[in-house]
Amino acid sequence: MRKVLVTGGLGYIGSHTAVELQEAGFEVLIIDDLSNAELNVLDGIVAITGTRPHFEKIDLRVKNDVEDFFRRNKVDGIIHFAASKAVGESVENPLLYYENNLHTLNYLLQQCVKHNIDNFIFSSSCTVYGQPDELPITEDAPVQPAMSPYGNTKQISEEILVDVCHASNLQAISLRYFNPIGAHDSTEIGELPKGTPQNLVPFITQTAVGLRDELSVFGDDYPTPDGSCIRDYIHVVDLAEAHVIALQRLFDKKNEQDYEVFNLGTGRGSSVLEVVNAFEKVNSVKLNYKIVDRRPGDVISVYADTSKAAEVLGWKTKKTMEEALESAWRWEKKVRNKQ
Repeated sequence: MRKVLVTGGLGYIGSHTAVELQEAGFEVLIIDDLSNAELNVLDGIVAITGTRPHFEKIDLRVKNDVEDFFRRNKVDGIIHFAASKAVGESVENPLLYYENNLHTLNYLLQQCVKHNIDNFIFSSSCTVYGQPDELPITEDAPVQPAMSPYGNTKQISEEILVDVCHASNLQAISLRYFNPIGAHDSTEIGELPKGTPQNLVPFITQTAVGLRDELSVFGDDYPTPDGSCIRDYIHVVDLAEAHVIALQRLFDKKNEQDYEVFNLGTGRGSSVLEVVNAFEKVNSVKLNYKIVDRRPGDVISVYADTSKAAEVLGWKTKKTMEEALESAWRWEKKVRNKQ
């Protein structure tokens, strides 16, 4: 049984990917510093899969602790999620993002080279495209100047991976994904950010459940049909499955280059107000929302061309935005009923 390390594995996407990995027959090891996750997410993974992954609380910024982990554990592949991920916060605190997102990748890759761990999946982002010239975005689109320090860390991380792949035996795939939403159908795991949510859907669900007074829609004067920003919203379970497929591609040595990139999205853009309206309709809930000023670092419109992932990986989304919004609401209500 191959052992896969999932960094940030108790986070939102990481936990869903850990589930998919275990259900595909992999042995999962999780590292998380619990800065934006709860330890009881492990219980959710167990409830779904019947198996408890090996877990260690480690801050990947502490080089000695990273080295110690790899001395004690044999790993066949790594899926690297652990990073700070909020655009607005990165604008306010760029140094945190450069430390959290770049030092940690560096320390992990040093151990990959040292211990001959050749299979590496990187959690990248559509933010590497900046404000694109053309839509939908293909993987060949030029990487534009980053709109935020967060986006810049993803660009730099990809550059680091290219260089390391060329200088070593490392085989890596960067998955550039768009906006994950929703929760596992079991409602055993879902998105539960600490503090104020930085993403749209958890802010919607927290407003609907009464935890937030109102939802802020950042701008209604963008050059879009309804004036709000457009994003490509993908169900988190679809996204998690793509990570397993990409990793298996490396294990099977089917990759055509030592470094590959794939867009993961639905291929359809939805505006913020469209998501709000869809949530209200599918869940029969009325949201209290307010239009406020634009947020620094936000691009106008981003959605994916996913034909490469479909043709090369054999992957495409199965779940709808409505299913994602319904599952997100069921998850939110379940979590709040526990408290």
